[in-house]
Amino acid sequence: MTIDGKPVKGRGAQEQVANRFLQRSYGIVEWEGIDEVDDTVHPTKYLIEHPRTIVNKVTSPDLAMAWSLNPYQGCEHGCAYCYARPTHEYWGYSAGLDFERVIIVKRNAPQLLEKALRDPKWAGGTISISGNTDCYQPIEREEGITRRVLQVAQEFRQPIGIITKNALVVRDVDILAEMAAHRLATVAISLTSLDEELRRKLEPRTSTAANRLRAIATLTAAGVPVFVMVAPIIPGINEQEVPALLKAAADAGAVGAGYTVVRTNGAVQDVFRTWLEQHFPDRAAKVIAQISAMHGRKMNDSEWGRRMRGEGAFAENIHRVFSVFRRRYFSGRALPDTDHTLFRRPPKGQLDLFA
Repeated sequence: MTIDGKPVKGRGAQEQVANRFLQRSYGIVEWEGIDEVDDTVHPTKYLIEHPRTIVNKVTSPDLAMAWSLNPYQGCEHGCAYCYARPTHEYWGYSAGLDFERVIIVKRNAPQLLEKALRDPKWAGGTISISGNTDCYQPIEREEGITRRVLQVAQEFRQPIGIITKNALVVRDVDILAEMAAHRLATVAISLTSLDEELRRKLEPRTSTAANRLRAIATLTAAGVPVFVMVAPIIPGINEQEVPALLKAAADAGAVGAGYTVVRTNGAVQDVFRTWLEQHFPDRAAKVIAQISAMHGRKMNDSEWGRRMRGEGAFAENIHRVFSVFRRRYFSGRALPDTDHTLFRRPPKGQLDLFA
């Protein structure tokens, strides 16, 4: 349900898309006399949740991670393309505006991580923090859940990987640097565009590209290996920036780079279509056609092996360009191997100082 066709300032989604699990949806049909809807009238809500587990096994062959941990569900960053939007439907919310303005906060995540690591059945393996939504989204500055999770991992010598597009990650450089010295920590930073005007439309509440690049440089200087994800690459939107993005990341000190092409799974298709038509009406149809061409003639693609990289002429062109410039700027660089032999279980009570 759209808001009278008006753009929603400061949000990526422009509507409340229907929840596939609910019979009814809701939203604002008309917003009379307003050219641009200022969403400050609907401030972000934070709901405290108390899950029973926090470490999740990842079985997707498309993802290079064994385990994931998400301190938050929903993400205020508001990226219009975010593949995690449909997960909000399981909580009874919309994958549209609800996803970025109703954030579920898991304050007991550090305690649950400690419980999981003390379980004799824990067999190790790197835990990816933010396998679904960003662990450094704005509320982390106040809650500090991610930092306490890192402190637990540090004490157990548990290998971790972080995925984020928020420069707040440098707050925890002290922990990350100490862990990285033992080959226990890496950071992946998503870099989508150097065009600030595009960034504000596409990822409205994220850190600027300049701040992300400074974060890469800061982490690198502290000895933390940084991998850059140019993700997602969107035909007709940011595809032409690939060479510049890779050069900027390499100049900042990143040791590797990867990419994915945009995929609009589930309700993301409706969110992204509306976003395109709102911000780029002159090329929306062309972009939709090119995305569909990479995904079996449909935007909603969940087929393993294809959903991340695409197929066909457009996907091949993206792959060739990315490969050429990655070789140019990242030759001789690589992420260090993670050390899984240092894992230990400290005496109970030792972690109380992090509470």
